[in-house]
Amino acid sequence: MADITIDKEEIDPQTKGSVIQSLSINQRRWRRFKSLKRGYYSLIILIVLYFISFFLPVLINNKPLYVSYKDKTYFPAFRDLGSSLPLLSYMIDKSFVAGEELGEVGNKGNANYRKIQESFDKDNSGTIVMPFYPYDPLEDISTDGNVAFLAPFEENTSGSMRILGTDDRGRDVLSRMSYGFQVSLSFALLLAFIEYVIGIIIGGTMGYWGGWFDVVMQRFKEIWSTLPMLFIIIIVVSITTPNFVLLVALVALTGWIGISSQMRAQFYREKARDYVAAAVSMGASTKSILFKHILPNSLVPVITYLPFTIVGSIGYLVSLDFLGFGLQPPTPSWGQMIGVGLQNLSKWWLVVVPMSAMAITLIMVVFIGEAIREAFDPRTFSRLR
Repeated sequence: MADITIDKEEIDPQTKGSVIQSLSINQRRWRRFKSLKRGYYSLIILIVLYFISFFLPVLINNKPLYVSYKDKTYFPAFRDLGSSLPLLSYMIDKSFVAGEELGEVGNKGNANYRKIQESFDKDNSGTIVMPFYPYDPLEDISTDGNVAFLAPFEENTSGSMRILGTDDRGRDVLSRMSYGFQVSLSFALLLAFIEYVIGIIIGGTMGYWGGWFDVVMQRFKEIWSTLPMLFIIIIVVSITTPNFVLLVALVALTGWIGISSQMRAQFYREKARDYVAAAVSMGASTKSILFKHILPNSLVPVITYLPFTIVGSIGYLVSLDFLGFGLQPPTPSWGQMIGVGLQNLSKWWLVVVPMSAMAITLIMVVFIGEAIREAFDPRTFSRLR
């Protein structure tokens, strides 16, 4: 007879063997995932960094947090923060303060806040509080003080130091890398969400109802999967200017096919189980059978595959940007940064910085994927050894 095993976490050491409380399968999976430190800490780090990335306008920006001049106050960086958030972007415009309003004679364009800060420090005519790193990812050599190909930790003529240097157009590398992280991860998460929603719905309905619907959808998937996505993207880019939403939609056109195939197989297997037959015999509705019984038991394979889908999505965006068919300049993007670096190989930081950022991010996502796969492994919690 097979031995019955009990997880160590369920045994009370004070009573020497008595079971404290039976844990649900999801609680056991979470405990197992937390025990895999490499994946657990990678998840924590990525969540924290991604959360911080939404506040980049008040951390890395050439616009100040606070300006006080002639009894007027301005909050340009916070206005930029509001305009960058998904729910507020349609209600709040980016800040614009003409240089003339802050004492820059003849400057009707955007104020040069770093120059204004120097002026305020000299004559005490106003107060200005700049962000932690006062450089924007889009400002180039047209802005006073910016120099092309400035090496890391090197100072320009005005004494300003750039931690990771500047690129061929005088744009700050650290600033572009930070904003590029948010762009890449947001693209991957949104794309994965859309692909999973479509794939789960189509694959689940194919597997549950089967019959002629399954046959028709299988033929449709076979035809649809032959679409040459790269050529489609090239054609669309030649007609219109690509943006974030358009690229997500184009890539998602065929990205759901693999997930739907997995869900179809899972639904075919699960609907033949005894618990589904018991639910049918008890008069459970189709909705209840699908969402309360079959779907939860079919999600394990696709959940373990999610981190690797994110890795592929980041690589897809970087590849499109590198080839020139992705987000258009001057949008901060790792692919564009790598492309600039390969055109200027003598400037080592232009290649090392974006490649290192991408490599570290992908490695952490892979660590998370390995931990999830181990935590969801059915052999880990099997009571029969």
